[in-house]
Amino acid sequence: MTITLQEILDKVSNGKVFSAKFVKKDGSIRTMNCRTGVVKHVTGKGRNFDPITANLIPVFDMNNDGHRFINYAKLIWIKIGGKTFNFNNK
Repeated sequence: MTITLQEILDKVSNGKVFSAKFVKKDGSIRTMNCRTGVVKHVTGKGRNFDPITANLIPVFDMNNDGHRFINYAKLIWIKIGGKTFNFNNK
């Protein structure tokens, strides 16, 4: 079962905690527990780009206490609300 980027954003838009496994820029694989909508460490300056148009999911990494981006194209699986969505392109 796969899921589109917009469906992911709709399911996690209320700050729900979820997990994702993906390939990082350096080629290593990472599993992250994260959530969206966190305002901790936000300065109010804003971003210089729109991450959604770049196929990036803006999240707050709960283990490393910082804001990160997950590349939708590099997702291996994402688990939201107990349902795991696999991506066959990996």
